[in-house]
Order: sequence, then structure tokens, then C-alpha cells
Amino acid sequence: MNINFILSIFTPKDKKFFPLFENMADAMHRACEAMGELFSCGDKESVQEICRRIKRAELDGDAATSQIHKALCDTFITPFDREDIDALADKMDGCIDAINRVGQKIMLYAPAKRADFTLKMYEIISAGVAEVEAGIAALKVMKHSGGEIRKHYKEIKRLEEAADAVYETSIAAIFAEEKDTVELIKQKEILHELEKTVNRIDGVGKVFKSIFIKYA
Repeated sequence: MNINFILSIFTPKDKKFFPLFENMADAMHRACEAMGELFSCGDKESVQEICRRIKRAELDGDAATSQIHKALCDTFITPFDREDIDALADKMDGCIDAINRVGQKIMLYAPAKRADFTLKMYEIISAGVAEVEAGIAALKVMKHSGGEIRKHYKEIKRLEEAADAVYETSIAAIFAEEKDTVELIKQKEILHELEKTVNRIDGVGKVFKSIFIKYA
């Protein structure tokens, strides 16, 4: 049995990590919300301002990640495995980084049109971010309601599978329908970054699963 789990039964848990993870979830939410605005915005200056908002959220996520890593060094008894805390922080930070890369690609490439797949992938990403936010909240009460965290990581996995299907049909449509080579490359790159964002969210779900298996 995990020694951290045994000790945590008898020792008060340091709860400083939960507010930090909530800060990261809030940064993810803000970045994702801003990204959604990019898909209905054609004004160059507005796109740049939205990307600056995403960048600010990314910096907030970086700051929270650093605080979590510092807290790990200063804390003896943690709410769950140190490795899982470290992995969860890094995976959530990776999600925000991926959203920022989507924004940067849209700003730099300035595609002539917003393809249908962007809205479909955004809806999946937005739903995934909501599951991460709910999963973070569920971690605080996992001992009393372990099934909640399980529900969230299973839904994140379902969303990842749905994104795979959208990616496959969309990449085929891009090559079949787009006649402008430069535009084709732009659309393919943006689609690829959106898919990577979903994969990053799935990485958070896998950490949720690891925590659930150990502690629920």
C-alpha cells in the first residue's frame, strides 16, 4: 500500500494545492473561452487582442504550476501522490500551452475562412475543459464521492474519441475540397493543433484515473 496514503490517514492534509489547481482550471477556462471567440472573429486587431488574452491566461497557468512545484518541495504530507500532483500540474499547463498555440497559428496564418471543423473541435475542447474543472472540484471530496472523478475521466476519454473521428473526417475533407495549396496547409496545421489540445486534455483525464485508482 502507498506510504503517502497510509500517512495521510493519520496526518492532516495540506490543502494549499486545491486553490492552486483551481487557479489553473480557471486559466484553462479563460483561455478556452477566448479561443472560441477566434473562430467568429475576422478582424486582425481583434484576433491579436484575443491572443493576448490567451497569453495572459497561459502566464497565469505557468505561475500556478511554479507555485505547485514549490509547494511540493515545502510539503511533507500531500492530498495524493506527489507524482500525481506534479503530473496533474504539468498536464493542465500543457493544455493551456496547446490552446495558446492554436491562437498563435490562427493569428500568424490568418486563414481565409473558418472551416467547419474548427467549431466542432472547439465544442469538444470546451466540453473537455469543463470536465477538467469539474474533476478538480471532485478531487477535494474524492474520499466521500470517488465516483464523481471517475465520471469525469471517462467523459474526457469519450470526448477524445469523438475528436479523433472529427479529425479523420476533417483531414479527408480538407484534402478533397481545398484547392488552394497554401490554404490547405493552413487549415491542416490549425486542425492538427486543435487535435493536440484534445490530446492534452485527455492527458489530464489519465491523471484523474491514476488518482482514482489509488485513493478512491
